[in-house]
Amino acid sequence: MNNCQLKDRILRYDRMVPRYTSYPTAPHFRPGFDHKAYADWLTAIPQESRLSLYLHVPFCPKMCWYCGCHTKITRRYAPVEDYAHLLIREIEILGGVLGSSRKATNIHFGGGSPGMLRARDFSLIMETLAKTFTITSDAEIALEIDPREITENRIKAYADHGLNRASIGVQDFNDETLKAVNREQPFELTQKTVEMLRNQDIEGINFDLLYGLPYQTVKTMEETIEKSVSLSPSRFALFGYAHVPWMKKHMRLIPDQSLPQKEIRYDLFEKGSNLLQEAGYLPVGIDHFARPDDELIKAYKNKTLRRNFQGYTTDNADVMLGLGASSIGKLTGGYVQNSPDMPVYTQAILDGHLPTVKSCAITAEDRLRADVIEQIMCFFEVNLPEICKKHGVPTETFTADLDKLTPWIEDGLVTLSDEQTITIAENARPTLTRLVSAAFDAYLPAQDPATPRHARAI
Repeated sequence: MNNCQLKDRILRYDRMVPRYTSYPTAPHFRPGFDHKAYADWLTAIPQESRLSLYLHVPFCPKMCWYCGCHTKITRRYAPVEDYAHLLIREIEILGGVLGSSRKATNIHFGGGSPGMLRARDFSLIMETLAKTFTITSDAEIALEIDPREITENRIKAYADHGLNRASIGVQDFNDETLKAVNREQPFELTQKTVEMLRNQDIEGINFDLLYGLPYQTVKTMEETIEKSVSLSPSRFALFGYAHVPWMKKHMRLIPDQSLPQKEIRYDLFEKGSNLLQEAGYLPVGIDHFARPDDELIKAYKNKTLRRNFQGYTTDNADVMLGLGASSIGKLTGGYVQNSPDMPVYTQAILDGHLPTVKSCAITAEDRLRADVIEQIMCFFEVNLPEICKKHGVPTETFTADLDKLTPWIEDGLVTLSDEQTITIAENARPTLTRLVSAAFDAYLPAQDPATPRHARAI
């Protein structure tokens, strides 16, 4: 099969499916879960469990029209400062419920733009975390950075408190594309940010790029990759832009005619992927790339790679706890989500309560299917009998799901061995993996096509 035939076959299957950063996925979280129920889940966490902490900072100085995150726009710092103190109080409340000596092995600041936090407020948050949890010496402490907001003083504060990974929002280096999404960001800003990070010995640097943005062409993608590689980050994420204007109204400001069609989106990813690999970065999962000596590559090779709301990760903590408005955590009992409504979040904290409002209890079948989906998303293959044995279910459990794979098997894009090992063909992995994962999603068929919840796979 030549490249054109492969492309045509894969594009035939394109449809709306989740990104599978969780299972069940976020649309299935339900309201009616209060701080008392959350406290019960928290106190059930074994004392020896390793904790991963996600802190959400939902503020940006300007709206990027491609943004799918929960964030608020403010040009003043006062709301951010007020929020930082609410976040500190939430950490203290959480610590009071959990008790002392809990180990934190991962800390991740996401947003929004957490780089808006001034040095003093970031330091206060980290000091509160250090008082509340035992942060292990090998903990990964990461923060998402917008180069337009960062300062040398802030980066020094990050380094002083152990930051060892920074994810820089690059998206693209083409001026026409950036203007069309309301994010003017010269290359020199990113270059300066990288230099400031390295001056503070922060070497774990990720670049986040997007394909499928307005006016992108294979040529502009080539130029963006060339500039990005010149700065030698340790990792790349090459995400597909999810155009969901029915969910995010600001996306309507992007002219539909400016967006590349799926055939071009396919070519954009292929060009970006090929160029990154030619530059020495190895692919991980469907959209990550890392240097051969990176921990992400080691995790992929030794089968410890995981997938969560931050994408592909080496985070192997037993529990993830979400802090901040709209943040999501994962506990043994299931997923929990804080209120995305700032007044509701604020009042809960002022009342001395954790601001949890949604949950999704995980059933035994959910755990089974989540295991299958994570194996497919991380390693492009899964041995179903092994999974069934691990979960104590019959090997016939997935008979109906396997029937959904028939078209791909007939097209040579997926193989099913006699031992019932599913493997996605190497040249189809970036584009087909989410679709194959969706074959094992028990919730997806129940969706109403008139009210879509997900972006297309390609």
